[in-house]
Amino acid sequence: MNAPLLPRIARSVCPHDCPSTCALDVEIIDAHTIGRVRGAKDDPYTAGVICEKVARYGERIHHPNRLLHPLRRIGKKGAGQWQQISWDEALDEIATRLLAIEAEFGAEAIWPYFYAGTMGHVQRDGIERLRHGKGYSLQYDTICTGTAWPGYLAGTGLLTGPNPETILDSDCVVIWGTNPVNTQVNLMTHAMRARKERGTKVVVVDIYQTGTMEQADMALLIRPGSDGALACAVMHVLLRDGLADQQFLRDFTDFDTEFATHLATRTPEWAAAITGLAVSEIEAFARLVGTTPKTFFRLGYGFTRQRNGATNMHAALCIPAMTGSWRHRGGGAFHSNSGAWALDKSAIYGSSLAKGAPRLLDMSEIGAILTGDATALQDGAPVKALFIQNTNPATVAPDQTLVRQGLLRKDLFTVVHEQFMTETAELADIVLPATMFLEHNDYYTRGGHNRVLYGPKLLEAPGEARSNFEVVNALMRRVGVTDATLDMTDRDLVAETFRRSDYPPIEVIEATGFFDRALPDDEHRFASGFAWSDGKFRFRPNWQGVADKQGYRWACDPAIMPRFADWWDVNEAADATHPFRLATSPARAFLNSSFTETPGSKKRHPEPTVFVHPDDALGAGISDGARVRLGNQRGSVVLTAKLFGGIRRGVLIAESIQPNKAHIEGRGINTLIGADPAPPFGGAAFHDCAVWMERV
Repeated sequence: MNAPLLPRIARSVCPHDCPSTCALDVEIIDAHTIGRVRGAKDDPYTAGVICEKVARYGERIHHPNRLLHPLRRIGKKGAGQWQQISWDEALDEIATRLLAIEAEFGAEAIWPYFYAGTMGHVQRDGIERLRHGKGYSLQYDTICTGTAWPGYLAGTGLLTGPNPETILDSDCVVIWGTNPVNTQVNLMTHAMRARKERGTKVVVVDIYQTGTMEQADMALLIRPGSDGALACAVMHVLLRDGLADQQFLRDFTDFDTEFATHLATRTPEWAAAITGLAVSEIEAFARLVGTTPKTFFRLGYGFTRQRNGATNMHAALCIPAMTGSWRHRGGGAFHSNSGAWALDKSAIYGSSLAKGAPRLLDMSEIGAILTGDATALQDGAPVKALFIQNTNPATVAPDQTLVRQGLLRKDLFTVVHEQFMTETAELADIVLPATMFLEHNDYYTRGGHNRVLYGPKLLEAPGEARSNFEVVNALMRRVGVTDATLDMTDRDLVAETFRRSDYPPIEVIEATGFFDRALPDDEHRFASGFAWSDGKFRFRPNWQGVADKQGYRWACDPAIMPRFADWWDVNEAADATHPFRLATSPARAFLNSSFTETPGSKKRHPEPTVFVHPDDALGAGISDGARVRLGNQRGSVVLTAKLFGGIRRGVLIAESIQPNKAHIEGRGINTLIGADPAPPFGGAAFHDCAVWMERV
C-alpha cells in the first residue's frame, strides 16, 4: 500500500475534557508535524467550529518544553534536579519500589491516581487494569461530576436528555450555570443559529456577566449557590398563574398537593432576597418558560460546584417537568449523555482481574490522604506510592496546602507520566514522557452530544514518549499481572471494546470517524416515562435510588437532605471575617491546568486575576490593577484585581487555574478551596468559598 500523500487532512477528535468533544480536521505535514487544526464541517454538532485553544494545537504538540525522556530525581523534591535514564531503568525501578511497598505495607498502600487529562477511554481508564490486577487502593471520582450527575439522576433516573441538535427546533434556550463561550463554543453556535433562523429567545442564568450572558435576550445574574431558590420561585409562579402543564404532571411526575403546598411558600419575593434578582425578573423568566412549550434547558456543571450543587441541579431540572416541555421536540432538559453509551469497558478496566474489595479513596481528598488523615484513609495504611496519569493534583486539587505538604513527603514514592513538567511532576521521584492524542489510538464519547468518535494515531511521538496504554502494560508485566490485554495494541483494545458493546467493527467506525448512539427522539425526551420503575419524574429527589443505581457512597446523613426540590442553605457562608464569596470559574484559553504552557493562551491570560465589584473595591481602597490578597482558614493567595460591574456585590470571580508559580508567593487559587465532601455523595465545591480580601 502506498503511503498517503503529504501534507493531507486527517480526521481526529479533541481529547480534552469538554462536552463538545469536537470532530477535528487536522493538517498532517509529515510523520512528526501538524499544521492547521479545524473543526469538522461535516459533523453536525462541531459544525466547523472549535475553540481557540484547540485551533492552536500546534503550539502544544510541538512545544519545546515537552517531556521527551524518562527522568529520575537526584535532588530534593521540587528542587528541579533530574537525571535522564532509560525506559528499562525507569520501569524496573518503579516495579521494584512498588513490590517492596506492597510487601511491607500491603497493596492498598499504592494508589494509582488519574483523571481527565485525556478523555480517550483506553488511555484514560486503562490504569484500572493495573489497579485491579494488584488490588491497589481504588479511586472515588469526585473532582468533577460528583455534585452534578446525582442532581440530574435524582429527577430523571438516567443521565441523558434531548439531542442538543434539537436546539434548532427550540423557541427558547435556557443556558443555566455554564459559560459555553469559554467552555463549549459549539453550544453557542447552535443557540445563535436558532435565534437567527427562528427567533429563539436565549436566557442565561449565571453568577457573573460572562461572554455567554452578553449574548442573551434575558440575563439573570444571581448570587452563587442561589439557583435552587430561583427554580422554586419560577415553579411557584407557574402554579400560581396556571402555566404548569397539569396533564403532564399527572401522567409523568410525582407531583401532589404536598409539593404544591411546599412551593406556595417559595415566592418571588422570598427568592429575590436570596438570589439578588428583582421580583420582576423572576416573574418575567417564569412567564417566558411557562408560555413557551418548546424550551430547551441546557444545565451545566458550574452551578453545581457548590455544597448545595446537587440540590440546585435537581431544582432547575424540575422546571421543564412543571411546564411539560419534555413533550416537545426542541424542549426538555439536557446535562450529559453519559448514561446512553451502553459500552462494555470490562477489558479496559481489567474487571476480571479485580481482587477483593480494596478501600475506595476520594480523589478530592488527596491532601488529607497524603498527610495521614485517618478518616480520609478509612483507618487504613498510609499511602506510600502514587502512580499518576492524566492529572495535575499539585495545581488542580482542592486544599492545596495539604496537597503540597503530602506530595513533599520523603517517604512517598511518586511516579508521574506526563506531557510537560507540571507542578505535580516537579514533586515526583520518576517522571515519564507521555504521548498526545495524535500519537496514539483511542475512542471518545461526547457528554454533550450523541456520537462515539474514533481518533487514530496520525503522528510519531517525539523523543521517547510512550502512551498511557504502553506504560500500564509494561508495569503490569513487571509487577506480575497477566492479562489478555498485554498482547493487544491500543487499537486492538478499542476494537475489543466495540465488539463487547455490540458496536460496528472498528474498521467501519474508523472509515467515518464515529458511531451515532442517538436514541430515538422520544426516548431522549422520556416521552413514554422517566427511568424510574414507575416512569415518574421525581420532584421528591430519589437520592437513595441514585446511590443504589450508581454505587455512590453517602457523604452525609440522608435524613438531612431536602425532601422536595428546594434551595438548601448549606454553603460556606460569608461572615464578618470572610465577607466575600469566591468562585473559580473556567477561563477561555485554559482548561484546568492544560494549555497554561502555550503562548496563545498565556497571551490571553498573562497573570492570575480576580474580578471585584467597583463598590467593593472602593470600600477596600483597591484600584484596578492593584495586588490583592484573598484568604481564609486554608491559606492566602495574591492576585491582580480587575474592577468589574458584572457581578453582585460581595462576589469575587477568579477565572482559570493558573500555575501556582504564576502567583507571587507560589500559592494558587485552589489553596482557598475546601476538600470536604459535598452532599449527598461527595465532590469538591470549587465555586463555594468564603474569603477576606485586602490590598497588598
